[in-house]
Amino acid sequence: MRLLRIVPDDTNFDFIRFRRISFPISALLSIVALTAFLTLGLNFGIDFKGGTLLEVRYPNNSLNMADVRSKLEALDLGEVQIQEIGNDGEVLIRVAEQPGGEQAQQAVVGKVRGTLGDTVEYRRVEVVGPRVSQELLSYGIVGLMLAVFCILVYLWFRFEWQFALGASIANFHDIVLTIGFMAIFQIDFDLTSVAALLTILGYSLNDTIVIYDRIREMLRRYKKMPTEELLNHSINSTLSRSVITHVTVTLALLALVLFGGRAIHSFSVTMLFGVVLVGTYTSIFIASPLLIYLGVTTRTLVEKEPKTANPRAERIAP
Repeated sequence: MRLLRIVPDDTNFDFIRFRRISFPISALLSIVALTAFLTLGLNFGIDFKGGTLLEVRYPNNSLNMADVRSKLEALDLGEVQIQEIGNDGEVLIRVAEQPGGEQAQQAVVGKVRGTLGDTVEYRRVEVVGPRVSQELLSYGIVGLMLAVFCILVYLWFRFEWQFALGASIANFHDIVLTIGFMAIFQIDFDLTSVAALLTILGYSLNDTIVIYDRIREMLRRYKKMPTEELLNHSINSTLSRSVITHVTVTLALLALVLFGGRAIHSFSVTMLFGVVLVGTYTSIFIASPLLIYLGVTTRTLVEKEPKTANPRAERIAP
């Protein structure tokens, strides 16, 4: 039985040549992302902004948005956002943070329940006070920074410093573009978004490490091969694995985006952009070519290791 080959074994595409295009494009996109973050800002969710969120379902398609809006506006709670989600009578209600601390936020839930009545189904009720929201935001930022730092330290010991720095730059590139994407499209930034960013870091790092490990292996085997050719050969030899992994992840994330519901919508969309569009591109067109500018050559590991006893190791197996 013949095995399925998504990418032919003899593939020899020149990925490194495109660094003269991918680097300027990434620099431009990073500038756009930072500009969007500084001007538009992130659309902080209830987790980081404080307030009350209720997800309500009206049975038998009895939802009347105009009636719901008029009832809630009569409560005089300040800014109230009402959004219909799906076609099953579901509505998402966001109430701005009320003065008076956490007790005032809890009182909002009682007022909304008393207004809408017990005939509706309350699927989700979240109340976050201002003090808690600020702590969550601080912990989220510290968590992201700590993750990047730990990745740098791990790669420094696992590989050489050039590989550690290259992977860290690539991860920072992924975070910047993903945050810029969320700022431009005003996707809710909540705790699930922080989880998405951490997942993107892990996924992109895993993809980069697979290529880096092959590069380091080939640096030991082919000591006279030009660096660009060696990097291209390393990427092409891991391309089949990358394609299979990315297609599988894409299908899973598309299912979450289409059928996952509003509760994980920000997580799903952020993951789809960060993992499929950014992480895949970064591992091949940013992380690998960066090694050239960081001084990685076929002599990088030769000076640290004894000479190979196999003279035929210079030849690439067909």
